[in-house]
Formats: sequence, C-alpha cells, structure tokens
Amino acid sequence: MQKAMITCTKCFCPPGENSSSAGQRSFLGFTSFSIRDLLRSKEPHISMSLRTMDGVNEVGEVKVSRLQMEGESEDKTPPEHKCPALCDSLHSSFQDKENSPMMRAVLCAQVCKVYRFQTEDQRWLLVREQMSETPLSFSLPKQLLSALIREHTSRIQEVKELGDLSPHWNELRHDVINHCNHLIGCYQETLAELDKLSASSCFKSSSSKSDKHLQFVPTNLHSQRMEVTSPDSTGVWYEVITVGAPADHHQSFKHGGLKRLLSKRTNHRDSSVSYSRDESSRARELLSSVAQLQPLVFGLAEELLSVSLELNVTRLQQVLDGLTQQTELFVHALKDELVKSALLLIHSQCSDGTSSHAHSNGSLCDSATANQEGQTSLRQQDEYDEEEWDRAWANVAMSLNCIIAMGDRLQGREDHPQEMTSSEQQETTGDTNSQNTASPSSSSASSWQEQLLPLVVTLRDCVREAVDKARTAMTFVVLQGAVTGTVAQGPAHIVLRRHAVFSQALSAVVCGFVLKLYGGLEDQDFLQQLHSVGVLAQFEGLLSTYGDEVGMLEDMEVGVADLSSVAFTVTEAKTEQPGDLLPTLRGAWGSLVVEVPLPPETFGSLPPQLREGRLIRVHPVLFNIGINQQQSLAERFGDSSLQERVNQQSCERLRAFCHSLRDTLPHTAGIQSLSDLLSSLDRSLETRKRKNVEVLWIAAMVCRKVNGVRLTSCKSAKDRTAMSVTLEQCVLLRERHTLSQQHFSTALDCMRRDGCRMENVQKNVGSRKFAFSGVQLLTFPKLYRPPDGSFGSSTH
Repeated sequence: MQKAMITCTKCFCPPGENSSSAGQRSFLGFTSFSIRDLLRSKEPHISMSLRTMDGVNEVGEVKVSRLQMEGESEDKTPPEHKCPALCDSLHSSFQDKENSPMMRAVLCAQVCKVYRFQTEDQRWLLVREQMSETPLSFSLPKQLLSALIREHTSRIQEVKELGDLSPHWNELRHDVINHCNHLIGCYQETLAELDKLSASSCFKSSSSKSDKHLQFVPTNLHSQRMEVTSPDSTGVWYEVITVGAPADHHQSFKHGGLKRLLSKRTNHRDSSVSYSRDESSRARELLSSVAQLQPLVFGLAEELLSVSLELNVTRLQQVLDGLTQQTELFVHALKDELVKSALLLIHSQCSDGTSSHAHSNGSLCDSATANQEGQTSLRQQDEYDEEEWDRAWANVAMSLNCIIAMGDRLQGREDHPQEMTSSEQQETTGDTNSQNTASPSSSSASSWQEQLLPLVVTLRDCVREAVDKARTAMTFVVLQGAVTGTVAQGPAHIVLRRHAVFSQALSAVVCGFVLKLYGGLEDQDFLQQLHSVGVLAQFEGLLSTYGDEVGMLEDMEVGVADLSSVAFTVTEAKTEQPGDLLPTLRGAWGSLVVEVPLPPETFGSLPPQLREGRLIRVHPVLFNIGINQQQSLAERFGDSSLQERVNQQSCERLRAFCHSLRDTLPHTAGIQSLSDLLSSLDRSLETRKRKNVEVLWIAAMVCRKVNGVRLTSCKSAKDRTAMSVTLEQCVLLRERHTLSQQHFSTALDCMRRDGCRMENVQKNVGSRKFAFSGVQLLTFPKLYRPPDGSFGSSTH
C-alpha cells in the first residue's frame, strides 16, 4: 500500500527577510496517510492531526486535497483478495487517543491496524485494531515469587518458635522446614533469572513456553483492543486478553495436569485436620499473649504475698488491683473457641490411636511413645468433654475471686462472709470478731500472709494448668496450619506447578481488569458493581481433550479456580510516572490483593467505597471447546468428559454471579436479558453437540453484558486464538455496529490475513503463516478457518 508522509515546518522570519535562511525554520511535526484512503474518500480532502516526533502532542491540523481523476468511479472496489478494507498500519503513538500515563504504564510495543467497513445503510465504520504487550507479564510473576519467598520464610520462623516438641511432631516440623526451604530455593533461582532480563521485557514467545526460568511468566500475553468509530458514535472500545493457556510446559504433562495430580493426592490423603492462615495467626497471638501474661500474673501474686507482710492496706489494694487486671486479661485471652475446638480434635485423634498425644507441658508426642500410660491414659481421654476447657479458665477466674474476697476481709470491708466456702472461712478466720472488725492493727503480718498463701498457690496452679492446655492446643493449631500450607499441598513439584500456573493466570487477569477499570472510570454503574458484587473473569479455552492438551486444560482449570481467592483494590498513585502506576501485589497465598494505583485526580473522582479501599472480588469461570483435529479424535475415540464437567461447573458459577448482580443492582442496564442468555447457554450445554462453539459465543455475550474481563486461550494464543478473536471482533461489528452481512466475510478474512494477529504470528515464530494445514482445517468449524494463503506448516 502506498503511503505518504508530510512534514511541516514554520518560518519565524521578520517581514522582508529570506524565510529560507539558515536557522529560521522550526520543525513542528508530521503525519502520515494512505493514498488509497485519500482516493477512496467521499470528500475531496482529508483532515489529519499533526503530531510531534514522539507522537505525544498534537500541534495542529493539516488538510490534504486530491484532484478529480478522469474516469474515477466512486463505487469502484479493489479485488477481494487485496483486502480493500485495510486503511493503514501505523505505530500506535501516532494516532492513539488514549495515550494517557495510565495506558502507557501497562501497555507497550503496540501494533495498530485501521480498517474501513461498510454498514447496512451504506455508511462507513472506521475500525482500529490494536494489539499490545504488557510489562505485567514479568512484573507480576516477580512480585508473586517475592511474596511466596516471604511467606515460606515466615512459615519456617513460625514452627521454629514452637520450642521443644516430641520426636513425632519435631519430625513433622522438620518436614515443613525442608519443604519450605526447597521451594524458597526454587523461587529464588527463578527470581534471580528473571531479574537478569532487561527491565523492558514484556513478552514471552510461544517458542519459550517450556523454559524453566520462565515458568511463572504467561506465554504470548497481549491485549487485543478494537475501537469503532461510526457516524453515530465515536471511540467505542472492546477488549480481549489473549494468552497461552496457563500451564506448566516445563514439567510437561506425562502424568496429567494439576486437576489430576491433586485428585490423586486427595484420594490418598488421610482425614487430617487443617487450619487457615487466619486461625494460625490467632493461635500465635494467643501463645504470645499467654507468654506475656503468665509471668505478670505470677509476679503480682508473689508481690501480693510480700506486701501482706507490710500490713499496708493501700499498698495491698494497689497490688491486688494490678493482679485483678492482669488475670482478667489472661482469662479473656483464653476464652477462645479455637482453643476448645483444638483440644477436642487432639483428644479425638488420641482416642482413635491415630495421632498425637498431648502432654501437660504443651509438647506433643506420638501416641505410640506413651504406652507406659496404658489404659489409664485412654480412660482419662475418654472422660474428656467439651466443658473441660471452660472449667480450666473458669477455675482461674474463681481463684482470683477468692483472693479478692480475702483481700477485702483483711482490710475489714467484707460485708458478706457467707459468700466464701466453709473451708475457706476456716482457713481465713482468726477469731469471731475478725469478720466484722479486722484491721491492720488487730492482725499480724504472718496472719495476713498465711491466709493469702493457699489462695495464691491455688491461683498459680489453675493458671499453670490453663496455660499448659492452651499451649498444647495452639501449638497443635500452628503446626497443623503449617502442614496445611506446605506439606499437605503435595510434593514440592506439584506446589511449584500450581504456583506457576496461577502466576500466568493472574498476570492475564490483572491486565484485563486494569484496562476494564480504565475504560469504565466514568461509568457509575460499573464502579458500583465493582465494590458491591465484584468482577467476572471469563476465560475462553480452545484446547482439545486429547493428548498433552488434556494436561494443559487440567492445569488451566486449577489456575483459573485459584483466582477466586484474589481481590483488587484501588489506591492513589504517588506520581504519574509509569513505575508508580503499575499494579502491585500484597498478601499471602490464598489471600492475595492486587493494588491498582490511579493518578490523584482520577482517584478522587471514584465512589467513596473504592477510595476507602473496599476489596473487589474476582469471580473466575472457564468455558472450553476444542475445535481442532485432535478434538475430533477425542469425540470419536476418546473422552471429552473433562470439558463437559468444566463447562457445566462454570455455567453454575456464572449463573450465581449473574443472580448476585441482579439482586444487588436490579436496575443495571441489560440485566434483565441475562436470564434468556443463561437459558440459551444451558440448552447449548445440554445438546452435547460436537465442537459446539455456540457455548463460547453465549458465554462471551454474558461476560460483556456484566462488564466482565474477557480472556481467550489456546496452547500458545497464536493460531486458534487468532481465529476466535477476529471472529468475535467481526461479530461485534455486525451485532452492535450494523456491519453489512455481505461484508462480514470480507472483514473477517481481512483481519486474519493482514491484521494484528498475523503480526502476532510473525513475532512468535518468524513467519506470516498460521500453523494449520489444509487437512486440519477441514475439521475446524467453518467460521474458525483462515483465508487461503494465510496458513501453512509450523513447528511451534
């Protein structure tokens, strides 16, 4: 295609001077245009923006006119195979209207194609297709690796702080430490290799998907965006994130993917109890509180005995008040249902003879090492009931009350001596008149101490018993929580695989969410939906259920499901520099939060709920339909039950999200039409039709109705993904912008032959051919077949 470029200069010359003299010209900017676009224009001229060399600033406008050519026909159309609709291919910075600091921070290496298509009413659509890489491909995996290293280092520290344990539980602690150390080593090695790469790295090609040090990096991640300008509307944007199916190609798929590997472990795993990070954190806090409060209580009790020798009523009351305060704090800390439930679990496991035995010193040991306790121990365990822990801390409170009562008596202020037990009255009564008239002058120092001593001893015994039980229970919780988060997750290679797959899925979703947020900053309904319901992330898979791609789909299923534990929050950026506008990651596995910074002015316009840090929940779903020749083999001779199960489960989750959205925001535009779409999706799933791509189309329509993030994947996001993305773009043009039906196929072929997805193939494998053969394409649904001349064999 012929192109012309105009450079404009302006002369700054005083009148009468030679405007061409040296030093009197100043370069203003340039623009470029297509000769074909000029010739086909209905107007005798076209207007274009004049931009500076860096493409950022607009400095003016120029008009280019054409002469009327003799014999020129307005209806003349070039041959179809020359793709007449393609207007131009420009670097994005020349014509990018969204060249904001936010977009520049998350998008890079942009490729732009511009088309002109005819509508049903004979008007024209200007369509701008833009494909971009993103620095999130590398920045988020690096942040996740750092978070995992911190988390596992913290796990090691937690179990080390438990002190001396019995041999059985000490061995389990060593298992946790070894497991964490192995993963830390792997993550540090991977992070070091990623740090060696250029800071500008934004892209992992399909040929590198098996690279060990790029396990955590998504394959061929791009944003695919389309802007549509018509006589009735300007600047309508549509986005799809394209990414290679989140999967661990380095570990390969000889033994299946994550779903199968985790299922095997679940089937063979014993029914051991597990504790969450929050519960483990509460247990550590309680252990810390007990460790601080016990010596304070003991110290004040000893001080009370010492002060009793001084016969100083004021001093005695001060110490007694301090003891009361600290003991009440101690009792309050112990009244935690977590302690009670943990003691019951320990008892039940010991009674079954399958687990540990708890000693009063807080250590845990294997029941096999406690044989010397014999049947007596088991009988004692059988007598344990749910009230035993309640009695333990209640005894502490009652012991304190006895000391307080005695203190009152010694100070001559007890008005109701009958509240004490008869035995206590016998121990604390001197003569018959002391009950009503006791005073420092009538009581000896030894008498005060003698009366307080047995009560203080009882308090210390009750505190010690409660501390032992609490320490046993909380040590159990911390250790089991550490096991749950490490050893119980499976061998290190399975955990590593899961984290790597999740990293790839996370990077793609974050990219999609950021673009969705940027595009919806002025949509109040969308912003309200974010903080009240959350955001849908709809993955479209084109993997077959045959061969290695079964393992890829099993990896992808788990990786997508793990995104349900992720939340977004919006923060205020410090500056508008690209580094300050990149999303950041905080939290631990299972509770990760992605912080998306916005410039101060933009942040200030958000609803108060988002400004205050309200979490935005992610609701991920995955719909997969295999479309290639391997899926034909699977449907005829293999098994496609994995695909059916994944689609059915995702349909249920999608329906739950839509119902939640409808119930929370019933007046949202288009919400009422969701029921019909969901019913259509149900019917499509029930038909069990081969290569039923209608499932994908309906799911995509629902996603756009609810302002969700759209993501499309095949093995490398290169060939089948290109067919899907271009088809979706043309369907959107037809359904929403009245693209003429007779030009639909022309537009589809044009985008596939000369559009951004062909550039994607070029950058991945170095050739401009989709990796299909003619025989393979015979098995594809017709709308997923590229035009002649655009496909051929490929080794990638």
